[in-house]
Amino acid sequence: MTATDPSAYESGRASEHLRFVGRIYRMRSLGLGVGFFAVAGVLYEHGAAWWAWAALFGNGFLWPSAAYLIASRSRDPEYAEYRNLLIDSAVGGVWIAAMQFNVVPSALLAVMLSADKIGVGGWRFLLRTAAVQALACAVAWAAFGFGFAPHSSMMVILACLPFMFVYPMAISSAAYGLARKVVRQNRQLAHLSRTDPLTGLQNRLHWDDSASATMTHCARSDKRAALVLIDVDRFKEINDYHGHQVGDAVLRRIADVLHRTARMTDTASRIGGDEFALIVMDIDGAGACAIAERLRCAVADARFDEAPELRCTVSIGVAATGARTLTAAMWMRHADAALYRAKQSGRNAVEVAPE
Repeated sequence: MTATDPSAYESGRASEHLRFVGRIYRMRSLGLGVGFFAVAGVLYEHGAAWWAWAALFGNGFLWPSAAYLIASRSRDPEYAEYRNLLIDSAVGGVWIAAMQFNVVPSALLAVMLSADKIGVGGWRFLLRTAAVQALACAVAWAAFGFGFAPHSSMMVILACLPFMFVYPMAISSAAYGLARKVVRQNRQLAHLSRTDPLTGLQNRLHWDDSASATMTHCARSDKRAALVLIDVDRFKEINDYHGHQVGDAVLRRIADVLHRTARMTDTASRIGGDEFALIVMDIDGAGACAIAERLRCAVADARFDEAPELRCTVSIGVAATGARTLTAAMWMRHADAALYRAKQSGRNAVEVAPE
């Protein structure tokens, strides 16, 4: 199954929609659970009938689970959950009318139902649900006889306190969690944008930035650095004879050698199909040549389980910073010229550019 497989894509979307349904379920359960007490305070003062209490209990404690089952078992969980949210708004409008617009609980209920709609679908979705809420409230108000008692007693206010504190804290906690998730995802995207997926080394884009930054650092601090440019010998023949799986194993092995060789201050990158670069800090051409020779020997000694008979070699060009190297592009050209000489001399060799 590949990343572009339609069935895999649909499965991923279904999982995402179910996670969305789960998040709404948790917020709905909390909001309606604490909202129960705010509405209950008003119903108690009004001496509400048993059926009103039953409806309130069902809405506060049974509806969240019912809504979750309806959405999670639907063919389109996301659409079903948006429909459930419309129902939430309509029922909220009914309770505001049933409370005869008692100010404190009515305001809390309206704010709660608005906040979660903005969080889920933005202002456009809020406008849709607010219209449904207003219509349901008007119909219920007419059915209940146009009662209007906006005063909130101390008992009602106290009954609203759990709602006032718990639900805003839950919304803030959810927003904080989402913000942290976005930060993590942005970091992952930034890492992926500068990392070669096959080898785990930095890619060419990030290497260009590293090379320019190194040149600037060396110019300002009067320090030295060297560029070690590595190219796999006859890589096309390896792919043609042994297959691309073995070719990938060769590239990963070279990357592993670079990982083990590079220090904390060095930068190892894959800058092309079979071409690698290592920026070595605080070193001259002779020191970099010694490192390059160790790299060459380590690759030549490597063995591959996928092709035991394969012997892989690399050609390496080394260029140190100096008076002849004014830009990162010039640095690259000098190392590339040295690499070309290594190829011309028979491959499996290290050449150093003149300083």
